[in-house]
Amino acid sequence: MTAVWLVTGAQASGKSTVADLLAGRFERGVHVRGGQFYRWAVRGWVHFGDEDEREVRRLLDLRYRLSASVAVGYAAAGFTTVVQDNIYGPDVEDWLGRVPLGLRHLVVLRPRVDVVEARDAERQRTTGKVAYRDGYTAAINDQHVAATRHDLGLWIDTSNQTADETVDEILDRVDEARVG
Repeated sequence: MTAVWLVTGAQASGKSTVADLLAGRFERGVHVRGGQFYRWAVRGWVHFGDEDEREVRRLLDLRYRLSASVAVGYAAAGFTTVVQDNIYGPDVEDWLGRVPLGLRHLVVLRPRVDVVEARDAERQRTTGKVAYRDGYTAAINDQHVAATRHDLGLWIDTSNQTADETVDEILDRVDEARVG
């Protein structure tokens, strides 16, 4: 049976790695990186923190609609689809609402803030990728994650887990991840 999974959490919480490994555990698995939808825009995309807040919100909604639509399309073709993105608070419910009942799964990765900071520092050192800048911190991002309803899906403190251990836990607790 196909399913649609949303894996969210703070930046540098391990979403990309976990989502890729999770998708790889299914016979027909797809990993959709939600952030790609804005990267495909050659010009004109505005981001969180830019001055035109209405346009930022409009484009963020577009990104979320596109990732949900792609996930549902893959699921309709028989693929279990894992979408990974920075989606928090009421946006999570809106995103899940675009996915048919019976397919919805949510995983929120929530390691401790100090662990996120250490992972981000390591990622900066090895890849040059920077998650936090201009006053936006891991602690602020964690507050955004915390704005998501805690009774939805599976929440995991991955502070002391490898990515493979996290995926094992997700699959062991699949019923808790199901949102219906």
